[in-house]
Amino acid sequence: MNDLAPLLTPEGRALLDEVRDTDPAQELAVATRLRREHPAELVSAALGQARLRQRAAVKFGAEDAGRMFFTPNGVEQSTRASVAAYRARRLADLGVNSVADLCCGIGGDAIALARAGIRVLAVDRDPLTAAAARANAEALGLADLVEVREADVTEVDTTGYDAVFADPARRGGRGRIFDPEAYSPPLSWAVSAARRAPRAAALKVAPGIPHEAVPEDAEAEWISDGGDVKEAVLWFGTAPGAVRATLLPGPRTLLSRGLPDPAVRPPGRYLYEPDGAVIRAHLVSEVADRVGGGLLDATIAYVTADALHPTPYATAYEITDHLPFNVKKLKALLRERGVGTLTVKKRGSAVEPEELRKKVKPQGPRSATVFLTRVAGAPAMLVGHPV
Repeated sequence: MNDLAPLLTPEGRALLDEVRDTDPAQELAVATRLRREHPAELVSAALGQARLRQRAAVKFGAEDAGRMFFTPNGVEQSTRASVAAYRARRLADLGVNSVADLCCGIGGDAIALARAGIRVLAVDRDPLTAAAARANAEALGLADLVEVREADVTEVDTTGYDAVFADPARRGGRGRIFDPEAYSPPLSWAVSAARRAPRAAALKVAPGIPHEAVPEDAEAEWISDGGDVKEAVLWFGTAPGAVRATLLPGPRTLLSRGLPDPAVRPPGRYLYEPDGAVIRAHLVSEVADRVGGGLLDATIAYVTADALHPTPYATAYEITDHLPFNVKKLKALLRERGVGTLTVKKRGSAVEPEELRKKVKPQGPRSATVFLTRVAGAPAMLVGHPV
């Protein structure tokens, strides 16, 4: 599929409606029937778009995804709608009225910005991607607020816009790119563009960005949605040097207070597993302080405490057993407890969860969680259950 134009015609739109809910197992039969009345290329394009829309529903919701237009890369690389909406609200709260959205992709962020009442210039150099962004703005009734331009973002004049949002490409021919200077365009260029913005700027970067790569004049925010870390954002014009973890839905935000690393201590009655955004933001010490706990091991992000202090920034487990790593002992313990449903979590262990399940062969009506980790440097197993 290298041209959206046929799908935007009355015939193409009607065909998209007809194949909307096509079961993949029935695709061949549906294609054979439709090709009797429509060009084969159009039928293939419509069925391909239907597949992409079904995949995109996870990110955009079924209603929006059912009206939008996607490319394969666009589905994979676009921002989840909940995250884009949160970021757009932050910009609106900063008084931003217009944004230059650089590397806009299929327009997910531009849509969120426009829905927040912000005027958007959306730029992408790929013709098909830009066409999809334009079609999406029109399909969702946002064309009056979103101008889509096919251009090289490094050559676009952002003068006249309150803010800049940039989402440099972080995938190449060999997969994900981890070096920020290997982004397209490089992070250093995006930072320069952000610093020129008169009111604010936001740069979407990989969650694994090294903290030392964050500019001193930027605020760094790690965002998770439903417990899954989605992205990091470098903010300019907000709070230079600040570090935060934001959890969606909510939002709930944990700010760094510059606390020292927690002390290592013996396992207590409770284990706290911090949210991934908290870990990425290096804010485990903030969680430990909130629950009055310490670390099981200096290098592992598991917090232990004697008392239960519920917090949205970590999942709490009550620990019933602590034993050195020994598969036979664990198997005997689970058999004694009648555990048939076993959740295996690990940090600092080379053992694969599925491998362990096969060895212990859990059977019984009860459930449990086992943590494969280290306690003060020694391999250990902690058994318990969520609170």
